[in-house]
Amino acid sequence: MFDDKGYNFVMSDNLPAHYVGLDIGTSRVRCIIGTVDENSPEPHINIVGHGSCQNSGMRKGLITHLDEVANAVEQAVVEAERMSGIRISHATVNVNGSHVSSLNSKGVVAISANDRTISVSDRIRAEEAATIVQIPQNREILQVFPKNYRVDGQDNIKDPVGMKGIRLEVDVHIVTAATPSVKSLEALFEKVNIRPAHYTVSGLAAAEAVLNRNQREAGSLVADIGAGTINLAIIEDGEVQDIAVIPMGGNNITNDLAIGLKTDLEIAEKVKIEYARIGDKVKAGEAEISYGGDKHVFDLEEVSMIVEARVEEMFEYIEKELKRVEKSKKLPGGVVLVGGSVNIPGVDSFAKQYLGLSCKKGKLNDSRGITDGIEGIEYVTAIGLMNLDMLFGSQSDNSYNSNRFFMPIAIFDYINNVFKKLKK
Repeated sequence: MFDDKGYNFVMSDNLPAHYVGLDIGTSRVRCIIGTVDENSPEPHINIVGHGSCQNSGMRKGLITHLDEVANAVEQAVVEAERMSGIRISHATVNVNGSHVSSLNSKGVVAISANDRTISVSDRIRAEEAATIVQIPQNREILQVFPKNYRVDGQDNIKDPVGMKGIRLEVDVHIVTAATPSVKSLEALFEKVNIRPAHYTVSGLAAAEAVLNRNQREAGSLVADIGAGTINLAIIEDGEVQDIAVIPMGGNNITNDLAIGLKTDLEIAEKVKIEYARIGDKVKAGEAEISYGGDKHVFDLEEVSMIVEARVEEMFEYIEKELKRVEKSKKLPGGVVLVGGSVNIPGVDSFAKQYLGLSCKKGKLNDSRGITDGIEGIEYVTAIGLMNLDMLFGSQSDNSYNSNRFFMPIAIFDYINNVFKKLKK
């Protein structure tokens, strides 16, 4: 039969539970569909469908032309639906843009039980108390990450439930977003008839997809350098320590090349993709681009000089954020780079030298199923969103929390526990 999107679609009543990540990026929209592999001894999600489409309706992570973004989302979703045979009704979605910010807070409550045993409700009350902070009226809380608890002064407790005490405290990291931007996303999903099951940030999704346990515990920075923004997430002791978004990305490099080389944006983009190099990767010679029937020639050293100047500015802002949260040169797990702009040769070596930390390009932890065409680091965020969709969707099946924006402590270990529950 034909559905409301106009293509032949066969629905099955026996479809497995599926999880969807929808990465709405400045330059592209990417959609990933996965299901839990019931037959594997090690729990993981199998990718059963994926799709992508160029997006021209956003600027620096913000929606500027709603219809164009809606069209890109629909095309990416349709492509993933056709491949998987699963009709998408919901997705976990990233919120992007420099309006995303974060702050630390603390909540304190008295233990309610007569025998002073801490219950789940006590933990929830403490976390909710931590969200009573003054934020502007045009902002709203996106997510809350508990970092550690204290019981009568005893610190660094990961889960206080079952312990006895009089006073329970919790330290949390709160991520907020501009209400108009969130409302724009809601309008977008009404237009494409998809329910946003949960909003999260790109940096967290990327971290879930690429960091191993040692990196999460020791302390690592994930930098997702996209077309219009750089999403940063610092993970330490398995917890989210900082979230930030820098309004700068690969499009800035393209713009600089167009100005510096005195050429069109389309030609500058081709130069960036084919010839951009940094540091030891720079070679003398000429960059030749064929476009519109004409041949364009540029000096490679000039190209590299322009690219390196902008990349240096990017890492200058990243270093400023590390200094702000007192993590400059203090992350043993190093820096993991993801996003399309990281494909420029020499970026990882440059970052290592500039930030004074070990640095490498991210690799997906474990992707199985239909992975042809999505092995690149451009899909890291979408795959991380898919994994988080599984976590968010499962919270209704346990007693952790009833509030949609609260995240469990030790989130990355918690994901593994959810996998195991789904296997039973």
